[in-house]
Amino acid sequence: MSRIRIIKLFRFEMAHALWGYDSPCSNIHGHSYELEVCVSGMLVNLPGLPKNGMLIDFGDLKKVVNENIIDKYDHTLVIQKGTPYEEIFKRQDKFNKILAIEYQPTCENLVMNFVSLLKNKLPVNIKLESLKLRETSTSWAEWVSDDNTQEKQDQ
Repeated sequence: MSRIRIIKLFRFEMAHALWGYDSPCSNIHGHSYELEVCVSGMLVNLPGLPKNGMLIDFGDLKKVVNENIIDKYDHTLVIQKGTPYEEIFKRQDKFNKILAIEYQPTCENLVMNFVSLLKNKLPVNIKLESLKLRETSTSWAEWVSDDNTQEKQDQ
């Protein structure tokens, strides 16, 4: 049997503001994000099974990512909990979908959070290999499983 990777691309719109940041990104602004999800595992080669020839049905992967990330973050204003932004935006009736999170909503922090949201939601035989979150067409953050093994963390 062979180990294989599959990748699925997701798109969503999200606004954020970076409290205390020393650039225009401290203002509310939005991005058309692209989230690339790569998983791996052993290919199922059992004739007669509905998933024969698949690692995981793309629809099943889509469901996990949509339920845990896209449905929550798409068309949402994301701000850091405990900053003045939380009070300002929560009092506005113009913002219906606001998410106050524990961390500064940078691309790097978002991708790390998305890893934690997905890791335990995948089937046991499927490994999360990498996540790439594109904030713009030329800027992204990427998490790779191999970069985060216990041996490398101990160095």
